[in-house]
This record gives sequence, C-alpha cells and structure tokens, in this order.
Amino acid sequence: MDILPKFFWEGGFSGVEFNDISNFEGVYRNLHTPAIIIGGIFALIALIISLLLIFEHLRSYSNPDEQKWIIGILFMVPVYASESVFSLWKARFSITCDILRDCYEAFALYAFGSYLVACLGGEERAMELLEKGTSKQQLTEQLLKGDEEKGILHRSSFYDFFFNPTVLGKNLYTIVKFGLVQYMILKTLCSFLALLLELFGVYGDGEFKWYNGYPYIAVVINFSQMWALYCLVQFYNVTYHWLEHIHPLAKFISFKAIVFATWWQGVGIAMICYFGVLPKEEKIQNGIQDFLICIEMAVAAIAHIYVFPAKAYQFMRVSPHGKVTSTQTIAKANLEDHEKKAAIVEQKKACIEAPGTSITKSVQDVVIGGGEHVARDVSLTISQAIMPVEKGVHLIQESFHHLSLGSIKEEGEAKIKVEGHVMKNVKDDDTKLVSSAEIVTENSDG
Repeated sequence: MDILPKFFWEGGFSGVEFNDISNFEGVYRNLHTPAIIIGGIFALIALIISLLLIFEHLRSYSNPDEQKWIIGILFMVPVYASESVFSLWKARFSITCDILRDCYEAFALYAFGSYLVACLGGEERAMELLEKGTSKQQLTEQLLKGDEEKGILHRSSFYDFFFNPTVLGKNLYTIVKFGLVQYMILKTLCSFLALLLELFGVYGDGEFKWYNGYPYIAVVINFSQMWALYCLVQFYNVTYHWLEHIHPLAKFISFKAIVFATWWQGVGIAMICYFGVLPKEEKIQNGIQDFLICIEMAVAAIAHIYVFPAKAYQFMRVSPHGKVTSTQTIAKANLEDHEKKAAIVEQKKACIEAPGTSITKSVQDVVIGGGEHVARDVSLTISQAIMPVEKGVHLIQESFHHLSLGSIKEEGEAKIKVEGHVMKNVKDDDTKLVSSAEIVTENSDG
C-alpha cells in the first residue's frame, strides 16, 4: 500500500518505478471484479427501467411519427449499458463494443433531430413554420431600418447560420439535416476505420502520437460531432416556441448530456493517462470509461421516465376506434339552512383512451419505417455532398474544352488569313503553285 503515497507525492506514474507499477497492476486486478459487480448492478437497473419504458411506448403506439424516434433514443441506454459492462468484463472486446456504441450514438443524435421535426408536424410543416419565421424577421428588419426598397441586408448563408439563423427559412432545415446525417455517416466510417487500424496495430487507442490513427480520427469525429450538435442547438433556438408543448429543454439537456459527456469523458481519461496521472495501459483507460458509463446509464434511464413518458400517448384523439372512459366523483355536503337537506355535487371527467397496439406491429414500424427514413436521408446527404464535387469536375472539363476550341479556332483563322494573302498577291499560275507549296510547309512546321 506504499504505492499510493509515493504516487501522489512523486508526480504520478512518472515518479513510480517499474515494480510499483506492477503493484498497481495487482491493485487493478483486485478491483476488477468488484468493478464488474458494481457496474453490472447499475447496468441491470438501467436495462430494466429502459426496457419497461420502451415496452410502454410500444404498447401505447398511438403516434408513430414521434414514438418511433423516442424508442430509438430510449434504446440508447440499453446499448450503452450492455456493451459497457461486457467490455468491462472482457477487455479484449472493447474495440468492438466501442464501434457498436459509437454507431448507435450517431443514430440516436439523428433520431433526436427527427423527433423534434415530427413534433413540429413533419418535414413539410417544419419548413412552412421556418418560412413564416423568415417572413416575420424580414418584415421586422424592414420596419426597423425604414428601407422598403432595399429590404434586409444581403449576407452569406454562412454568416446567417451562426448569427441570425431565423432568416434562412427552410434552408436552415436543409443545413441541420445535413449536419446530423454527416455525423452519422462519418462516425460509422471512422469506427470501422478504427477497427481496421487496430487489426494492423497502428490505431493506438488513447495515444496522441503522430504515427497512430487515434488522434486523427479523434479530430475528425470531434469536429463532426461539434458541428452536428451546433446544428441541433440552432434548430432548437429557432423552433423552441413551437415545441413548448413537449418541454424541449429537458429533453435536449438529457440527450446532449449522454452524447456529449461520454465522448469528452473518454477524451479526458485518455489525456490523464497520456500525462502519466494514470497508467497508459489501454485496458485501464477502457475499464474506467466503461465503469463510469454503467453508472451514468442508470441515472439516464431514471431521467428518461420523466423526460420521455409514455403516458402522454395513452389518451389521444388519434383514432375513432378509441375507448371512451369516464370517471365520476360524488360528494355530499350539508347546507346550513332550515330544511337541513344534503347537497350532492357531481363531477365527471371524460377522455378518449387510445387502444393498445400490437407489439409486433409497433416493432415492425419502428424498424422498417425508421430504416426507410434513415436510408432516404443518407442517400440525399451523400448526393448533396457529391454535388459540389461534380460541379467542380464539370467546370474543369468545360475549361479544358474551351481551351481546346480556342486553339483550334486560332489555327483555323491563321490558315484562312495566309490563304487570303496568297490569293491576293498571286497573278499567274506558276507563282500560285509555288505559294501553295509554301503554305503547306508553314502549316506542317506549325
């Protein structure tokens, strides 16, 4: 136990000898089993709570446009908890578990954005609302500036997205969707690239060295994630007053805490190990990260009960086949009058109870309907990303084509000019033959 005072007083592991590190490995092995048990308990709590909440949504599947994305968000907790406890148990599968977690994280961010759009009434309705906001913003700026002919100042879309996203209208929706889908694509590609580099032994998880792939992939993923989250923030800032009925702030904070905190938590642990505060062994870094995620997912599962409740979808006017239920309350009170008669107060409350749906049909709609939506958006985003490249290639081809046409045209004009000069100066047949021979010679030299 002398290693702990020596560790803190001598500057972390930079002042600890090799034998002490071996002792720390022994401490790690002794703590590994308790960590698995504690992490497993928290992961089990997270799984039970999240699966019960998901089952409630599947049973009360009365609003598919919204609930399919809610289920996708809620399923994030079971995925994170299960892969973290398994990775904590079997460290050699940590890379594979991280890939599954990263891929689903990207999908969950996309699902949250799609959920907000569904709460606005769908894509078309969302774009109509954004266009309305644009018209009001333009009218306000025109009245304030008092310049009806000039209207609002013309600025770039890039500037408006950062400082005045309201004026972008439906273009804001296109930018936000592109930002969310690009993160889903890049996160998936980088995850499989990390697996490929790990197989060749050049990934170096948590090692910030130029010959390893980890720092480069971390930069790409970090930029992509920050851009996607910022797009989501801008979309929320523009549409929050239309989303007040779903209390979007609590949903946004709870979801962003999972996505954002877990990523920076992993980067922070890697930095701590890099500077020698903790050992640089990969299993120690992954073990700490997995243990913390198991605890955090239990907290997130409890928060989701209040943030994404299924009760809101149990009583809705969504189908004429709903069951009408009523409650009746009868209260008696004695009035102080001469007759001493009892007064009866009745209160009735009626609501339409949405019929329970088949779990199988609900799962099919979540998987098939959500999958088709994702595939369509991914295809559209890829085409939007390729379009500027195609335009650039087309411009290059046109430039070369114009250059080639220009050179041919110049040669033709030179030839016509020479022939006209010869015909003008020739007066007899002998010199004409000689002059024509000279033209052929000049063209062949050119």
